[in-house]
Amino acid sequence: MRTPAPHVPRLRRASAPPIVPPPSARERVKAAADFVLAALVLVPALPVIAACAVLVRLTSLGPALYTQSRVGRGGRVFTLYKIRTMYHDCEKLTGPQWSTPGDARATPVGRVMRELHLDELPQLFNVLRGEMSLVGPRPERPEIVKKLREVVVGYDRRHAVKPGITGFAQIHLPPDTCTRSVRNKVAYDLFYIRFRSARMELLILCATALKVIGLKHVYYRAPRVPTE
Repeated sequence: MRTPAPHVPRLRRASAPPIVPPPSARERVKAAADFVLAALVLVPALPVIAACAVLVRLTSLGPALYTQSRVGRGGRVFTLYKIRTMYHDCEKLTGPQWSTPGDARATPVGRVMRELHLDELPQLFNVLRGEMSLVGPRPERPEIVKKLREVVVGYDRRHAVKPGITGFAQIHLPPDTCTRSVRNKVAYDLFYIRFRSARMELLILCATALKVIGLKHVYYRAPRVPTE
């Protein structure tokens, strides 16, 4: 997907929560399309989710499905569903933390699921519930959002739309590891929000499929490095 590299903003002041208007006609059409596509994908995905859940239960202690509070459109908090890929209660002593490459908290089976993005499949239920979209900014936890909105310019502007299972930032950038990486990802999120269209979202979905099957090089190019 050969789109221009978004401009990366400089840090100047804390962002303010967005004032989100009621969904437009275009957004209602997008929500309807999300519902239909999520329902269609969920039919073949259900056996995969069930198989992953059984595998998780057989290989580690704790529940197979994992729920977590995330911040959605307009700053509203919702419950996100995932297949558990880390050891149960792994953040009990540390509190919320970003996942890192080779994270020791991930189980052996969980690492494989994360690599194949199978742990994300239950989020199709979030799409059916109207809390998420197939494409949009990645939702973050309230505890982390509270800190990021104080140090990253425009961070809350990404909450002007529904969060997504995949998105423009997700296909181009690695998971967040520090404020610097968040600043770069916010620039991509705001670029998507400004220029989003049916064509762009279709390209993001196609790029996501290529990424999952290991063909990221077809569309990928190195992101612009954020400035301090």
